[in-house]
Amino acid sequence: LEGVQSLATYLGIVTAGLAVALQDLIIDVAGWAFIISRRPFSVGDRIEIDGQAGDVVDIRVFQFSMLEIGDRIDAEQSTGRMIHVPNGKVFTEAQINWSQGIPFVWNEIPVLITFESDWEKAKRILETIVKEKAPDVSRAVKEYSRRPDRRYVISYRNTTPVVYTEVVGSGVQLTLRYLVAPRQQRNSEQTM
Repeated sequence: LEGVQSLATYLGIVTAGLAVALQDLIIDVAGWAFIISRRPFSVGDRIEIDGQAGDVVDIRVFQFSMLEIGDRIDAEQSTGRMIHVPNGKVFTEAQINWSQGIPFVWNEIPVLITFESDWEKAKRILETIVKEKAPDVSRAVKEYSRRPDRRYVISYRNTTPVVYTEVVGSGVQLTLRYLVAPRQQRNSEQTM
């Protein structure tokens, strides 16, 4: 019995040592199982995790890879750099997914008008532009809300583009706000 007890103690210590040494790998495998089963994101989704944003291009047992967006480049366009993130991050970091739920995100374009300018005329001009040039997403949003297989309960009462007015330190800020597909933000701003 003493030999068996010593062997059990030895195996317990070795197992505990291995668990500590391989802790990150075990968490990464558990993270991979979570990603595969729960699907917080999948290949092709645009996500942000741990301050890094990109398009998911690969999911492996220990890490997933994203094609980076933003950071060195203005707007949310690809930088061409790959980011490899350990799967265990899904347990410790919040994830932002641009691709789940309604396939659109709110975009805003601020325009600063001086106090001496005719800001009301500028607002009317911007309202005309945003109503003409913003993508019409109302039908797609309504279709999403009617889908019986939708995963998230998301509903917007108003998806109409709007121009908000705010007085700031150096003038009147007019902010165009509208829904757009995540990968079309920069193009839509260029169009506006």
